[in-house]
Amino acid sequence: MSTTPKILAFAGSTRKDSFNKKLVKIAAEGARATGAQVTYLDLRDIPMPLYDGDLETEQGIPENAKKFKAMLLAHDGLLISAPEYNSSISGVLKNAIDWASRPVPGESPLACFAGKVVALMSASPGALGGLRGLIIVRSLLSNINVIVLPGQVAVPKAHEAFDTDGKLKDPKQQAGIETLGRDLAGILIKLKS
Repeated sequence: MSTTPKILAFAGSTRKDSFNKKLVKIAAEGARATGAQVTYLDLRDIPMPLYDGDLETEQGIPENAKKFKAMLLAHDGLLISAPEYNSSISGVLKNAIDWASRPVPGESPLACFAGKVVALMSASPGALGGLRGLIIVRSLLSNINVIVLPGQVAVPKAHEAFDTDGKLKDPKQQAGIETLGRDLAGILIKLKS
């Protein structure tokens, strides 16, 4: 059994130049530097219809939702950068979680979430950096058996925070986000030992 942790990193945004995509990539660098194998996923690449119980009954779980769920199952931990939309979770992130939570025959409830460890972060043009949305994401993930690390970082004024290379201009913010990735990788290494 390998002790190398596998981490899935993604943002709850599909926007091409998303601040949260930039942020989660920084955390992924920190995780890789600690020895983790990190897979970056852009939710834009696996679009899913809005969750609809009738659609699920008539057509089953959509292929892209199955792909997302399979990726969750194949990884030990998650790095999620969650944008704040109107003081809450983004529809894209909530929808992806809703589809992945749907069981298939012979599968235990919430199989792709149970026991996963996650580090959360957010970037927002607002003054709070997405903190209000992170509260909801933390609560949601905790309720579906995900272990949410207590440390999190919210980057305010995100439209001014990044340089042209996608790094944070403030070295302390850059280090804080890298530390989230390192901390998640370190905990997963300990859990796998």
